[in-house]
Amino acid sequence: MHIHILGICGTFMGGVAALAREAGHRVTGCDAGVYPPMSDQLRALGIDLIEGFSADQLALKPDMFVVGNVVSRARLPDGTPKFPLMEAILDAGAPYTSGPQWLAEHVLQGRHVLAVAGTHGKTTTTSMLAWILERAGLAPGFLVGGVPLDFGVSARLGAQGTFVIEADEYDTAFFDKRSKFVHYRPRTAILNNLEFDHADIFDDLAAIERQFHHLVRTVPATGRVVVNATEASLQRVLAQGCWSEVSDFGTSDSDRGTLAEWQPRGSHDAFDVLRHGQPVGKVAWGLSGLHNQMNALAAIAAAEHVGVAPALAATALGSFRNVRRRMELRGTVAVAGGEVTVYDDFAHHPTAIRTTLDGLRRKLDTEGRRNDRILAVFEPRSNTMKLGAMAAQLPWSLEAADLAFCHAAGLDWDTAAALAPMGTRAVVVDAIAPLVAKVVTAARPGDHIVCMSNGGFGGVHDKLLKALSSPAPQAGL
Repeated sequence: MHIHILGICGTFMGGVAALAREAGHRVTGCDAGVYPPMSDQLRALGIDLIEGFSADQLALKPDMFVVGNVVSRARLPDGTPKFPLMEAILDAGAPYTSGPQWLAEHVLQGRHVLAVAGTHGKTTTTSMLAWILERAGLAPGFLVGGVPLDFGVSARLGAQGTFVIEADEYDTAFFDKRSKFVHYRPRTAILNNLEFDHADIFDDLAAIERQFHHLVRTVPATGRVVVNATEASLQRVLAQGCWSEVSDFGTSDSDRGTLAEWQPRGSHDAFDVLRHGQPVGKVAWGLSGLHNQMNALAAIAAAEHVGVAPALAATALGSFRNVRRRMELRGTVAVAGGEVTVYDDFAHHPTAIRTTLDGLRRKLDTEGRRNDRILAVFEPRSNTMKLGAMAAQLPWSLEAADLAFCHAAGLDWDTAAALAPMGTRAVVVDAIAPLVAKVVTAARPGDHIVCMSNGGFGGVHDKLLKALSSPAPQAGL
């Protein structure tokens, strides 16, 4: 089969392309701004890429056009279509489908699908689960919205039995406004957490809860729903109806009156896994934060559903190396009196920002480095953050940071006003160069600079490392 993918350079659609190519299909694709690293990865797989969405691509005559959700019926100010290829496909009556639908029909059919849903931690938890199954000898297929360091690729077919997939609640395509995850029909579904997000397509939290309930509706009676017991929103999802086994996880301070089936006990870097109050495994790893403990519990509970003993799963997580752009160490610069460390993290929702910084703070405290400072460098880049829907939560999200530097370019809401409660701890800058200059001026030995964005952030990480390495004297240093 020849498939031509519209919007091929997105993380999800790029993964679909890689899976299709591995399955032996001919794959071509197009996107706006075909650039590395995704373009290099796809071309290395023998996938021809075309810049833009020109109508003449209809002449390729593929067996199927696979349409990413970046494509719409929008028109430019002059009235011409923003995606002329899509208009040509519609006019010609050519065959087309969505990425999730193609995946469901050509990859997931006949497999035990383990789907990981949630506002936060999907990529990390999906990677954890895939690694557990790999170490258990199941050779799972997977599609992750990032690159797990243990695999080096974001997608693979694997053996026929199991497939682990990051299950996104964002809409499927312009012609299918259901969440992507309703196409996957998992036998094991993780509901990791649920908060309001995607303000560009959802009116409120209740609307997202309804989509999560649609996912629960697709799990068979012999399936398992692994759910975070500490989230009231997920309890409301289950209250709408659940026809499968429920396996819950959470911390001991749950106010539900009963303990969750799966719980952690111990420090963040070494903790016992408890099931019904009894230890069944121990995780000793280099990750930080309660959020990663919760991710681990979800992955262990899901893996148990396909026969992986919790002790084996916990041991496997001891060698888990995380995912690129999840507190990824980008470099350490030696300076007079110590060193400055720079990290890259994908956090962009206020809760994710808070848990990322809190995890680092707890790790530093545990290591006896309470005097080390955390400098948060971030940009509100997601569609929700661009709308300013969560601006009031930013000071709360940055409480663990000693200083915060916001890149506010392209925003039409008052970032400085939103951050005003932080006083002099917050700095707002409209361009990358002055942002780097202000961070470097403020930096001092022992600082940890955490760069947070769901985009490339203008290469700020390398720019910071270069500037920090400069022999020119800086005020903070």
